[in-house]
Order: sequence, then C-alpha cells, then structure tokens
Amino acid sequence: MLKIRPAVERGLADLGWLHSRHSFSFASYNDPEHMGFGPLRVINEDQVQPGKGFDTHGHQDMEIISYVIDGALQHRDSMGTGSIIRPGDVQRMTAGTGVRHSEFNASKNAPVHFLQIWILPERRGLEPSYEQKTFSEDDMRGQWRLIGSRDGGDGSITIHQDVNLYATVLRNAQSLSRELPAERDTWLQMVRGAVTLDGRQLSAGDGVAIRGMRALELTGRTSEQLQSEVLLFDMGNQARPL
Repeated sequence: MLKIRPAVERGLADLGWLHSRHSFSFASYNDPEHMGFGPLRVINEDQVQPGKGFDTHGHQDMEIISYVIDGALQHRDSMGTGSIIRPGDVQRMTAGTGVRHSEFNASKNAPVHFLQIWILPERRGLEPSYEQKTFSEDDMRGQWRLIGSRDGGDGSITIHQDVNLYATVLRNAQSLSRELPAERDTWLQMVRGAVTLDGRQLSAGDGVAIRGMRALELTGRTSEQLQSEVLLFDMGNQARPL
C-alpha cells in the first residue's frame, strides 16, 4: 500500500498571524479519513508571523517534535527550559504527566516556518523531559540521517515509541533508496523541494503512507540551485495509539 496525502488536501487554519496546514485531524479540522498513521498523530506545517506565537498552554502524554524549516522558534516551558530552535535543530518535548509551554517567532522581522510533529508515546505517565540536538546539512545530504529513535542512537533525539525518524537532503537528480522491512510502517513527509518516489511525483507538503512495500527509491527533481528535504518515519506496525 502506498497512499499519497497531497499537500493541497490538508486541513487549513489561517488566523492572520498563523498559517497552518494539518496532515491529520487537528483542532477544528476533523477528517475521519486522516486521524493519524500508527503512533504518528500530528504533522502540522506552521508559518508564524514576526513576534507572534502560541501563548502558554498545556500538553499531556505526547511526544512533541519541532523541526524548523526557516527562521527561528523560541521555546519556553514549565520545566525551566528556554531555547531558540533554528534550521538543523530538532527538538523533542515529552509531555508525559503534564507540561506547559509557549512557542513564539524569535524574530521581529521575518516569519518562522516549521513542522510540529506529535507521536503517541509507548505508555502514559512518562516524566516530562526536553531534548534538542543539531544536525548539519552535510549529515543529511544524500543519505538517511537518523535524527530521532527509541534509544537515542547515533546522536539522535530520544523518542519514547518504536519510531526511527530520518532526514535527507537531495540535490537535483540525486537518488536514494531504502529497504522496508515487512513488519514496519513508513510515513514519508516532504519538507521542501520535489522528488520522484518510485515514478510518482511529490512536492513540498505532500505526505505518503507506506505499508507492505519492500523498498522505495527517491530522486530529487529540483533545479541545480535548489535541494529537496524529506523526513521518513520508520514505525513498528504494532506501535498503535494508546
């Protein structure tokens, strides 16, 4: 099974200061056909205007990952953590028994563009925690760079679920393949640029649910000056929502 979730069909929230596209049901956007994929519950592509953001609010029993595409995102939480997240940074916040946080555009002049990803944890009641790591573009170029995993291996952030999160950057006509074990599910998320996936054309914002395939091959199809950026979620197919 290979099912494409076109970017233009995602849910939309446009609040003036926030432009957000939802791959899965979220807030006022309710789509019974798109409630998540395995433990992957939310992929929101957010663009926040300068100086604006999300006031302090609470979360519980969720792994929340922020992945900045352009700009700078300022984070503060009830654990005492304060940070600025920029392109190349990957942030994970385990909400667990409960945490409160805020997210604001750190710039007064330029918008911030980022993905907010929610993954259902392997169990309820985890101790809240925070982690942030940086990965260079060279780490990702032309290969699957592990940026998140259950055991925090290879310098990745720790995700409390049977999920391996990879990122890659491809130049025009550059190809990259991946074997897909039968017992794993895969979600592919286009971050920027455009690729060909096994003959199918994908563009920024598109997502793909993959199950039961043995392998995939991506080929970048941008201009010589641009690159394509892709996230891949490798998930145990027994890692179902709580």
